[in-house]
Amino acid sequence: MDFLIKQCEIDDSGKRQDVRLTAGVIAEIGSVLAPRPGEALIPAHGGRLLPGLHDHHVHLASMAASLESIHCGPPTVTTQSCLARHLAAENNKADHGWLRGIGYHSSVAGDIDRYWLDEHIPDRPARIQHRGGRLWVLNSAGLEALGLLRKRSVPGIPAGVERTGGVTTGRLYESDAWLRTQLNSRPPPLHRVSRLLASYGVTGVTDTTPSNAGEMWRHFKSAGARGELMQDIRMMGSLELAGVAGSPEIQHGEYKIHLLEAQLPGFDTLCATILRAHQVGRTVAIHCVTLTELLFALACLEEVGSETGDRIEHASITSPETLAKIAQQGLRVVTQPHFVSERGAQYLRNVETGELPWLYRLRSFLEAGIPLAGGSDAPFGSPDPWASMAAAVHRTTSSGECITPHEALSPEQALRLFTSTPDSPGLDQRVVKTGSEASVCLLDCAWKLMRQNFSSDRVVATWSRGDMIYRASGDRFAPETAPGSSAI
Repeated sequence: MDFLIKQCEIDDSGKRQDVRLTAGVIAEIGSVLAPRPGEALIPAHGGRLLPGLHDHHVHLASMAASLESIHCGPPTVTTQSCLARHLAAENNKADHGWLRGIGYHSSVAGDIDRYWLDEHIPDRPARIQHRGGRLWVLNSAGLEALGLLRKRSVPGIPAGVERTGGVTTGRLYESDAWLRTQLNSRPPPLHRVSRLLASYGVTGVTDTTPSNAGEMWRHFKSAGARGELMQDIRMMGSLELAGVAGSPEIQHGEYKIHLLEAQLPGFDTLCATILRAHQVGRTVAIHCVTLTELLFALACLEEVGSETGDRIEHASITSPETLAKIAQQGLRVVTQPHFVSERGAQYLRNVETGELPWLYRLRSFLEAGIPLAGGSDAPFGSPDPWASMAAAVHRTTSSGECITPHEALSPEQALRLFTSTPDSPGLDQRVVKTGSEASVCLLDCAWKLMRQNFSSDRVVATWSRGDMIYRASGDRFAPETAPGSSAI
Protein backbone atom coordinates (compact mmCIF):
# COMPACT_ATOMS: atom_id res chain seq x y z
CA MET A 1 0.00 0.00 0.00
CA ASP A 2 1.12 3.55 -0.74
CA PHE A 3 0.77 6.35 1.81
CA LEU A 4 0.38 10.12 1.72
CA ILE A 5 1.38 11.75 5.00
CA LYS A 6 -0.30 15.16 5.13
CA GLN A 7 1.15 18.26 6.74
CA CYS A 8 4.08 16.86 8.65
CA GLU A 9 7.25 18.62 9.75
CA ILE A 10 10.40 17.15 8.16
CA ASP A 11 13.13 19.55 9.30
CA ASP A 12 13.86 22.30 11.80
CA SER A 13 12.30 25.01 9.63
CA GLY A 14 8.90 24.08 11.07
CA LYS A 15 7.36 24.22 7.60
CA ARG A 16 4.63 21.65 7.02
CA GLN A 17 4.94 19.33 4.04
CA ASP A 18 3.14 16.41 2.44
CA VAL A 19 5.21 13.25 2.02
CA ARG A 20 4.30 10.42 -0.36
CA LEU A 21 5.57 6.89 0.30
CA THR A 22 5.46 4.72 -2.82
CA ALA A 23 7.04 1.34 -3.57
CA GLY A 24 9.21 1.47 -0.46
CA VAL A 25 10.73 4.91 -1.04
CA ILE A 26 9.92 8.54 -0.31
CA ALA A 27 8.59 9.34 -3.76
CA GLU A 28 7.56 12.96 -3.39
CA ILE A 29 7.61 15.87 -0.95
CA GLY A 30 5.61 19.05 -1.45
CA SER A 31 3.58 21.74 0.25
CA VAL A 32 0.29 20.29 -1.00
CA LEU A 33 0.16 16.93 -2.77
CA ALA A 34 -3.10 15.65 -4.22
CA PRO A 35 -4.18 12.22 -2.97
CA ARG A 36 -4.14 9.40 -5.50
CA PRO A 37 -6.70 6.61 -5.82
CA GLY A 38 -5.93 3.71 -3.50
CA GLU A 39 -3.49 5.76 -1.44
CA ALA A 40 -3.81 5.71 2.34
CA LEU A 41 -4.10 9.22 3.76
CA ILE A 42 -2.26 9.93 7.03
CA PRO A 43 -2.99 13.30 8.70
CA ALA A 44 0.08 14.41 10.66
CA HIS A 45 -1.30 17.71 12.01
CA GLY A 46 2.20 19.18 12.15
CA GLY A 47 3.83 16.16 13.77
CA ARG A 48 7.51 15.55 13.01
CA LEU A 49 8.40 12.85 10.48
CA LEU A 50 11.81 11.40 11.36
CA PRO A 51 14.04 8.77 9.81
CA GLY A 52 13.31 5.40 11.37
CA LEU A 53 15.52 4.85 14.41
CA HIS A 54 18.33 2.29 14.43
CA ASP A 55 19.40 0.52 17.62
CA HIS A 56 23.14 -0.03 17.09
CA HIS A 57 23.59 -2.60 19.89
CA VAL A 58 20.92 -5.12 20.85
CA HIS A 59 20.50 -8.85 21.49
CA LEU A 60 17.22 -9.82 19.83
CA ALA A 61 16.97 -13.47 20.89
CA SER A 62 17.82 -12.65 24.51
CA MET A 63 15.37 -9.77 24.40
CA ALA A 64 12.63 -12.09 23.13
CA ALA A 65 13.39 -14.57 25.92
CA SER A 66 13.35 -11.76 28.49
CA LEU A 67 9.71 -11.03 27.69
CA GLU A 68 8.91 -14.50 29.06
CA SER A 69 11.08 -14.00 32.17
CA ILE A 70 10.66 -12.31 35.54
CA HIS A 71 12.77 -9.27 36.37
CA CYS A 72 14.99 -9.79 39.40
CA GLY A 73 16.92 -6.54 39.76
CA PRO A 74 16.80 -2.73 39.87
CA PRO A 75 14.80 -0.65 39.40
CA THR A 76 11.88 -3.10 39.73
CA VAL A 77 13.46 -5.23 42.46
CA THR A 78 15.85 -3.55 44.90
CA THR A 79 15.80 -5.65 48.10
CA GLN A 80 16.18 -9.28 49.11
CA SER A 81 12.64 -9.42 50.51
CA CYS A 82 11.21 -7.94 47.33
CA LEU A 83 13.01 -10.55 45.23
CA ALA A 84 11.79 -13.32 47.52
CA ARG A 85 8.19 -12.14 47.06
CA HIS A 86 8.60 -12.02 43.27
CA LEU A 87 10.01 -15.54 43.16
CA ALA A 88 7.33 -16.90 45.50
CA ALA A 89 4.56 -15.40 43.38
CA GLU A 90 6.01 -16.93 40.23
CA ASN A 91 6.62 -20.28 41.92
CA ASN A 92 2.97 -20.48 42.99
CA LYS A 93 1.77 -20.45 39.41
CA ALA A 94 0.53 -23.68 37.86
CA ASP A 95 3.47 -24.07 35.47
CA HIS A 96 6.23 -26.13 37.06
CA GLY A 97 8.75 -25.94 34.24
CA TRP A 98 11.90 -23.83 34.35
CA LEU A 99 11.61 -20.49 36.12
CA ARG A 100 13.74 -17.93 34.28
CA GLY A 101 14.80 -14.65 35.86
CA ILE A 102 16.86 -11.80 34.42
CA GLY A 103 18.46 -8.52 35.44
CA TYR A 104 19.82 -9.57 38.83
CA HIS A 105 22.41 -7.38 40.55
CA SER A 106 24.34 -8.08 43.74
CA SER A 107 22.97 -4.88 45.31
CA VAL A 108 19.68 -6.78 45.77
CA ALA A 109 20.79 -9.81 47.83
CA GLY A 110 24.54 -10.17 47.43
CA ASP A 111 26.28 -12.97 45.52
CA ILE A 112 23.44 -15.47 45.57
CA ASP A 113 24.04 -19.16 44.85
CA ARG A 114 22.10 -22.44 44.61
CA TYR A 115 21.48 -22.53 48.35
CA TRP A 116 19.90 -19.08 48.39
CA LEU A 117 17.66 -20.05 45.48
CA ASP A 118 16.77 -23.37 47.14
CA GLU A 119 15.29 -21.46 50.08
CA HIS A 120 12.83 -19.72 47.77
CA ILE A 121 12.38 -22.22 44.91
CA PRO A 122 13.09 -25.68 46.33
CA ASP A 123 11.24 -28.02 43.98
CA ARG A 124 11.27 -26.45 40.53
CA PRO A 125 14.27 -25.85 38.25
CA ALA A 126 15.21 -22.18 38.21
CA ARG A 127 17.92 -20.02 36.73
CA ILE A 128 18.54 -16.30 37.21
CA GLN A 129 20.81 -14.23 34.99
CA HIS A 130 23.00 -11.42 36.28
CA ARG A 131 22.32 -8.19 34.43
CA GLY A 132 25.82 -8.26 32.95
CA GLY A 133 24.75 -11.29 30.91
CA ARG A 134 27.73 -13.50 31.77
CA LEU A 135 26.49 -15.28 34.89
CA TRP A 136 23.59 -17.65 35.50
CA VAL A 137 22.69 -18.82 39.01
CA LEU A 138 20.82 -22.14 39.22
CA ASN A 139 19.06 -23.83 42.11
CA SER A 140 19.64 -27.48 42.99
CA ALA A 141 16.64 -28.65 40.95
CA GLY A 142 18.08 -26.83 37.95
CA LEU A 143 21.52 -28.33 38.46
CA GLU A 144 19.97 -31.78 38.78
CA ALA A 145 18.00 -31.28 35.57
CA LEU A 146 21.25 -30.48 33.76
CA GLY A 147 23.09 -33.44 35.26
CA LEU A 148 25.49 -31.28 37.24
CA LEU A 149 24.81 -33.04 40.55
CA ARG A 150 25.53 -36.55 39.29
CA LYS A 151 28.60 -38.34 40.57
CA ARG A 152 29.53 -39.26 37.01
CA SER A 153 30.63 -36.16 35.11
CA VAL A 154 28.45 -34.90 32.26
CA PRO A 155 30.42 -34.65 28.98
CA GLY A 156 31.47 -31.19 27.88
CA ILE A 157 30.86 -29.34 31.12
CA PRO A 158 32.22 -25.81 30.56
CA ALA A 159 35.00 -24.34 32.66
CA GLY A 160 32.57 -21.66 33.85
CA VAL A 161 30.74 -24.05 36.20
CA GLU A 162 31.87 -22.77 39.60
CA ARG A 163 32.81 -25.24 42.32
CA THR A 164 33.93 -24.67 45.90
CA GLY A 165 35.59 -27.61 47.61
CA GLY A 166 34.47 -29.78 44.73
CA VAL A 167 30.81 -28.82 45.24
CA THR A 168 28.87 -27.02 42.50
CA THR A 169 27.73 -23.60 43.74
CA GLY A 170 25.08 -23.10 41.11
CA ARG A 171 26.97 -20.21 39.52
CA LEU A 172 27.71 -20.72 35.82
CA TYR A 173 29.90 -18.19 34.00
CA GLU A 174 30.11 -17.77 30.22
CA SER A 175 28.08 -20.94 29.70
CA ASP A 176 25.19 -19.79 27.49
CA ALA A 177 26.01 -22.03 24.53
CA TRP A 178 26.29 -25.10 26.76
CA LEU A 179 23.03 -24.24 28.52
CA ARG A 180 21.20 -23.87 25.21
CA THR A 181 22.44 -27.29 24.12
CA GLN A 182 21.54 -28.99 27.41
CA LEU A 183 18.10 -27.39 27.47
CA ASN A 184 17.55 -28.15 23.78
CA SER A 185 16.64 -24.49 23.35
CA ARG A 186 15.50 -23.18 20.01
CA PRO A 187 15.64 -19.55 18.89
CA PRO A 188 12.59 -17.77 20.34
CA PRO A 189 9.74 -16.18 18.38
CA LEU A 190 10.48 -12.54 17.57
CA HIS A 191 7.04 -11.04 16.91
CA ARG A 192 6.62 -9.44 20.35
CA VAL A 193 10.09 -7.90 20.27
CA SER A 194 9.58 -6.60 16.75
CA ARG A 195 6.23 -5.01 17.58
CA LEU A 196 7.68 -3.38 20.68
CA LEU A 197 10.60 -1.90 18.75
CA ALA A 198 8.24 -0.69 16.02
CA SER A 199 6.19 1.18 18.65
CA TYR A 200 9.35 3.14 19.49
CA GLY A 201 9.92 4.06 15.85
CA VAL A 202 12.76 1.55 15.42
CA THR A 203 13.11 0.27 11.84
CA GLY A 204 16.52 -1.37 12.10
CA VAL A 205 18.82 -2.99 14.65
CA THR A 206 22.37 -4.27 14.91
CA ASP A 207 22.38 -7.59 16.76
CA THR A 208 25.70 -7.75 18.60
CA THR A 209 25.51 -11.25 20.10
CA PRO A 210 29.01 -12.79 19.81
CA SER A 211 27.75 -16.35 19.26
CA ASN A 212 25.60 -15.47 16.24
CA ALA A 213 26.23 -17.97 13.45
CA GLY A 214 24.35 -19.70 10.66
CA GLU A 215 21.43 -20.93 12.77
CA MET A 216 20.57 -17.47 14.07
CA TRP A 217 21.04 -15.95 10.61
CA ARG A 218 18.52 -18.42 9.20
CA HIS A 219 16.15 -17.76 12.10
CA PHE A 220 16.21 -14.00 11.53
CA LYS A 221 15.85 -14.41 7.78
CA SER A 222 12.87 -16.76 8.02
CA ALA A 223 11.25 -14.56 10.68
CA GLY A 224 11.57 -11.61 8.33
CA ALA A 225 10.11 -13.57 5.42
CA ARG A 226 7.09 -14.51 7.58
CA GLY A 227 6.55 -10.89 8.63
CA GLU A 228 7.38 -11.79 12.23
CA LEU A 229 10.52 -9.63 12.26
CA MET A 230 9.77 -6.25 10.69
CA GLN A 231 13.09 -4.45 11.22
CA ASP A 232 16.17 -4.56 9.00
CA ILE A 233 19.01 -6.44 10.68
CA ARG A 234 22.75 -5.97 10.77
CA MET A 235 24.14 -9.10 12.40
CA MET A 236 27.43 -9.32 14.23
CA GLY A 237 28.75 -12.69 15.28
CA SER A 238 31.26 -15.38 14.43
CA LEU A 239 33.56 -15.57 11.43
CA GLU A 240 31.21 -18.24 10.05
CA LEU A 241 28.90 -15.43 8.92
CA ALA A 242 31.43 -14.33 6.30
CA GLY A 243 30.29 -17.25 4.13
CA VAL A 244 26.56 -16.49 4.36
CA ALA A 245 24.92 -14.46 1.59
CA GLY A 246 23.44 -11.18 2.78
CA SER A 247 20.36 -9.28 1.58
CA PRO A 248 18.97 -5.74 1.94
CA GLU A 249 16.98 -6.85 5.01
CA ILE A 250 19.79 -8.72 6.79
CA GLN A 251 23.41 -7.68 6.42
CA HIS A 252 26.74 -8.85 7.77
CA GLY A 253 28.03 -6.91 10.74
CA GLU A 254 31.31 -6.80 12.58
CA TYR A 255 33.10 -9.75 14.17
CA LYS A 256 32.23 -9.38 17.85
CA ILE A 257 34.98 -9.78 20.45
CA HIS A 258 33.79 -10.00 24.05
CA LEU A 259 36.60 -9.15 26.46
CA LEU A 260 36.45 -9.99 30.16
CA GLU A 261 39.09 -8.35 32.35
CA ALA A 262 39.42 -11.40 34.59
CA GLN A 263 40.00 -13.70 31.60
CA LEU A 264 41.78 -11.65 28.96
CA PRO A 265 43.29 -13.64 26.09
CA GLY A 266 46.99 -13.39 25.38
CA PHE A 267 48.11 -10.26 23.57
CA ASP A 268 49.28 -12.24 20.53
CA THR A 269 46.06 -14.26 20.55
CA LEU A 270 43.81 -11.21 20.33
CA CYS A 271 46.06 -9.62 17.71
CA ALA A 272 45.79 -12.79 15.60
CA THR A 273 42.01 -12.83 16.04
CA ILE A 274 41.64 -9.24 14.87
CA LEU A 275 43.97 -9.84 11.93
CA ARG A 276 42.06 -12.97 10.88
CA ALA A 277 38.78 -11.04 10.89
CA HIS A 278 40.27 -8.24 8.81
CA GLN A 279 41.67 -10.75 6.32
CA VAL A 280 38.20 -12.16 5.58
CA GLY A 281 36.72 -8.69 5.18
CA ARG A 282 35.19 -8.32 8.64
CA THR A 283 35.75 -5.31 10.84
CA VAL A 284 35.70 -5.89 14.60
CA ALA A 285 33.55 -4.67 17.47
CA ILE A 286 35.24 -5.06 20.84
CA HIS A 287 33.28 -5.09 24.10
CA CYS A 288 35.05 -2.85 26.66
CA VAL A 289 33.36 -2.05 29.97
CA THR A 290 36.48 -1.54 32.10
CA LEU A 291 39.50 0.67 31.56
CA THR A 292 41.78 -2.38 31.48
CA GLU A 293 39.71 -3.99 28.72
CA LEU A 294 39.81 -0.78 26.70
CA LEU A 295 43.56 -0.32 27.12
CA PHE A 296 44.13 -3.93 26.06
CA ALA A 297 41.87 -3.64 23.01
CA LEU A 298 43.50 -0.41 21.87
CA ALA A 299 47.00 -1.87 22.27
CA CYS A 300 46.07 -4.84 20.08
CA LEU A 301 44.42 -2.66 17.46
CA GLU A 302 47.48 -0.42 17.41
CA GLU A 303 49.72 -3.46 16.90
CA VAL A 304 47.64 -4.96 14.08
CA GLY A 305 46.31 -1.76 12.56
CA SER A 306 42.67 -0.73 12.66
CA GLU A 307 40.33 -0.87 9.68
CA THR A 308 37.65 1.67 8.82
CA GLY A 309 34.56 0.44 10.63
CA ASP A 310 36.27 -1.08 13.70
CA ARG A 311 34.24 -0.20 16.81
CA ILE A 312 34.42 -0.10 20.55
CA GLU A 313 31.23 -1.31 22.25
CA HIS A 314 30.16 0.46 25.48
CA ALA A 315 33.41 2.37 26.21
CA SER A 316 32.08 2.48 29.77
CA ILE A 317 35.26 3.96 31.28
CA THR A 318 37.28 6.12 28.89
CA SER A 319 40.29 7.96 30.29
CA PRO A 320 41.80 10.98 28.50
CA GLU A 321 44.60 8.71 27.27
CA THR A 322 42.25 6.14 25.77
CA LEU A 323 40.01 8.85 24.34
CA ALA A 324 42.97 10.20 22.39
CA LYS A 325 43.93 6.72 21.19
CA ILE A 326 40.39 6.00 19.96
CA ALA A 327 40.52 9.20 17.93
CA GLN A 328 44.01 8.48 16.60
CA GLN A 329 43.04 5.00 15.45
CA GLY A 330 39.88 6.19 13.69
CA LEU A 331 37.58 3.97 15.73
CA ARG A 332 33.86 4.37 16.26
CA VAL A 333 32.08 4.10 19.60
CA VAL A 334 28.63 2.67 20.31
CA THR A 335 27.53 3.35 23.87
CA GLN A 336 24.51 3.27 26.22
CA PRO A 337 23.62 6.69 27.68
CA HIS A 338 20.66 5.23 29.59
CA PHE A 339 22.92 3.15 31.82
CA VAL A 340 23.64 6.37 33.73
CA SER A 341 19.93 6.62 34.47
CA GLU A 342 19.26 2.92 35.06
CA ARG A 343 22.43 2.03 36.97
CA GLY A 344 23.71 5.37 38.18
CA ALA A 345 23.07 4.68 41.86
CA GLN A 346 25.25 1.56 41.71
CA TYR A 347 27.91 3.38 39.69
CA LEU A 348 28.15 6.12 42.32
CA ARG A 349 28.72 3.46 44.98
CA ASN A 350 30.99 1.09 43.08
CA VAL A 351 32.98 2.99 40.45
CA GLU A 352 36.29 4.34 41.69
CA THR A 353 36.12 8.06 42.38
CA GLY A 354 38.93 8.78 39.95
CA GLU A 355 37.08 7.01 37.13
CA LEU A 356 33.66 8.62 37.61
CA PRO A 357 34.51 11.58 35.31
CA TRP A 358 35.23 9.01 32.57
CA LEU A 359 31.95 7.09 32.97
CA TYR A 360 29.83 6.69 29.82
CA ARG A 361 31.22 9.80 28.20
CA LEU A 362 29.32 11.40 25.34
CA ARG A 363 30.22 14.99 24.51
CA SER A 364 33.94 14.27 24.90
CA PHE A 365 33.76 11.73 22.07
CA LEU A 366 32.08 14.22 19.75
CA GLU A 367 34.51 16.99 20.65
CA ALA A 368 37.39 14.62 19.84
CA GLY A 369 35.88 13.90 16.42
CA ILE A 370 35.00 10.29 17.31
CA PRO A 371 31.88 8.92 15.57
CA LEU A 372 29.36 8.15 18.33
CA ALA A 373 26.16 6.12 18.17
CA GLY A 374 23.71 4.66 20.67
CA GLY A 375 22.47 1.16 21.36
CA SER A 376 20.13 -0.19 23.99
CA ASP A 377 22.03 -3.40 24.87
CA ALA A 378 18.54 -4.83 25.44
CA PRO A 379 17.59 -6.91 27.32
CA PHE A 380 20.44 -5.78 29.61
CA GLY A 381 19.19 -2.22 29.23
CA SER A 382 15.87 -0.64 28.32
CA PRO A 383 15.01 -1.09 24.63
CA ASP A 384 13.39 2.37 24.49
CA PRO A 385 15.69 4.67 22.44
CA TRP A 386 13.81 7.76 23.59
CA ALA A 387 14.66 6.96 27.21
CA SER A 388 18.28 6.66 26.15
CA MET A 389 18.12 10.03 24.40
CA ALA A 390 16.59 11.62 27.49
CA ALA A 391 19.40 10.18 29.61
CA ALA A 392 21.98 11.57 27.17
CA VAL A 393 20.51 15.05 27.64
CA HIS A 394 19.98 14.99 31.42
CA ARG A 395 22.69 12.59 32.75
CA THR A 396 20.69 11.98 35.94
CA THR A 397 20.28 8.80 37.96
CA SER A 398 16.89 7.40 38.95
CA SER A 399 17.27 9.22 42.28
CA GLY A 400 17.95 12.55 40.57
CA GLU A 401 21.73 12.80 41.03
CA CYS A 402 23.60 14.22 38.05
CA ILE A 403 26.70 12.40 36.79
CA THR A 404 29.25 14.41 34.78
CA PRO A 405 26.81 17.00 33.40
CA HIS A 406 29.54 18.30 31.06
CA GLU A 407 29.12 15.07 29.06
CA ALA A 408 25.46 15.84 28.29
CA LEU A 409 24.30 16.21 24.69
CA SER A 410 21.80 18.55 23.10
CA PRO A 411 18.47 16.94 22.12
CA GLU A 412 19.53 17.07 18.47
CA GLN A 413 22.84 15.33 19.20
CA ALA A 414 20.99 12.71 21.25
CA LEU A 415 18.62 11.98 18.36
CA ARG A 416 21.54 11.53 15.98
CA LEU A 417 22.81 8.67 18.16
CA PHE A 418 19.96 6.61 16.68
CA THR A 419 19.57 7.98 13.14
CA SER A 420 22.91 7.14 11.53
CA THR A 421 23.19 4.32 9.00
CA PRO A 422 23.83 0.84 10.41
CA ASP A 423 27.15 0.41 8.59
CA SER A 424 28.46 3.87 9.57
CA PRO A 425 27.29 4.46 13.16
CA GLY A 426 27.80 8.03 14.24
CA LEU A 427 28.73 9.16 10.73
CA ASP A 428 26.24 9.03 7.87
CA GLN A 429 22.97 10.51 9.08
CA ARG A 430 19.73 9.50 7.40
CA VAL A 431 17.26 12.27 6.54
CA VAL A 432 13.74 12.47 5.17
CA LYS A 433 14.20 13.36 1.51
CA THR A 434 12.90 12.38 -1.90
CA GLY A 435 14.37 9.12 -3.13
CA SER A 436 15.43 7.81 0.27
CA GLU A 437 14.13 4.57 1.76
CA ALA A 438 10.66 4.91 3.28
CA SER A 439 11.72 3.79 6.75
CA VAL A 440 10.36 6.59 8.90
CA CYS A 441 8.47 7.29 12.11
CA LEU A 442 5.83 9.94 12.78
CA LEU A 443 5.46 11.86 16.04
CA ASP A 444 2.25 13.41 17.33
CA CYS A 445 3.97 16.76 17.89
CA ALA A 446 6.48 19.15 16.39
CA TRP A 447 10.16 18.71 17.20
CA LYS A 448 10.22 21.83 19.38
CA LEU A 449 7.90 20.02 21.80
CA MET A 450 9.53 16.60 21.57
CA ARG A 451 13.00 17.99 22.29
CA GLN A 452 11.74 19.34 25.62
CA ASN A 453 10.63 15.94 26.89
CA PHE A 454 11.60 12.81 24.96
CA SER A 455 8.95 10.09 25.15
CA SER A 456 8.25 7.05 23.01
CA ASP A 457 4.55 7.70 23.66
CA ARG A 458 4.85 10.45 21.05
CA VAL A 459 5.40 7.91 18.25
CA VAL A 460 2.11 7.38 16.39
CA ALA A 461 3.21 5.48 13.27
CA THR A 462 6.25 3.66 11.91
CA TRP A 463 7.04 2.52 8.38
CA SER A 464 9.75 0.08 7.30
CA ARG A 465 10.59 0.13 3.59
CA GLY A 466 7.17 1.63 2.93
CA ASP A 467 5.17 -0.88 5.01
CA MET A 468 3.36 0.47 8.05
CA ILE A 469 4.63 -1.68 10.92
CA TYR A 470 3.09 0.29 13.78
CA ARG A 471 0.16 2.62 14.33
CA ALA A 472 -1.00 4.02 17.64
CA SER A 473 -4.52 3.28 18.75
CA GLY A 474 -7.31 5.61 19.78
CA ASP A 475 -7.35 9.38 19.55
CA ARG A 476 -3.58 9.62 19.14
CA PHE A 477 -3.91 8.42 15.55
CA ALA A 478 -6.99 10.00 13.98
CA PRO A 479 -7.17 9.31 10.23
CA GLU A 480 -9.05 11.37 7.69
CA THR A 481 -10.66 10.39 4.42
CA ALA A 482 -10.33 12.12 1.09
CA PRO A 483 -12.01 11.46 -2.28
CA GLY A 484 -10.30 8.61 -4.07
CA SER A 485 -8.19 7.70 -1.03
CA SER A 486 -8.50 5.26 1.83
CA ALA A 487 -8.05 6.26 5.45
CA ILE A 488 -5.99 4.13 7.78
